[in-house]
Amino acid sequence: MARNKVVPESKKALDILKYEIAAELGLPVGHSMSANADTEFAGELGSIPSSSMKKDYWGHITSRDAGAVGGRITQRLIQRAEETLFTL
Repeated sequence: MARNKVVPESKKALDILKYEIAAELGLPVGHSMSANADTEFAGELGSIPSSSMKKDYWGHITSRDAGAVGGRITQRLIQRAEETLFTL
């Protein structure tokens, strides 16, 4: 059985990436974005203001949309790894 293990030091970076991708897809999720995330861009794409959402709430997001976020995270991580490998 496979177990998902996240390196503790990478959790914050993955959360930032998760919320950036959710904003790009126009998904209304709680704002847990850090200063690195482009909140103005997220607002333009239809994200709900943080004052009207619970922090870190994903219960109203469909499985398909949550899977799309996970898929895009995987795509970006692979892309970044390939860029790193090819620049060596």
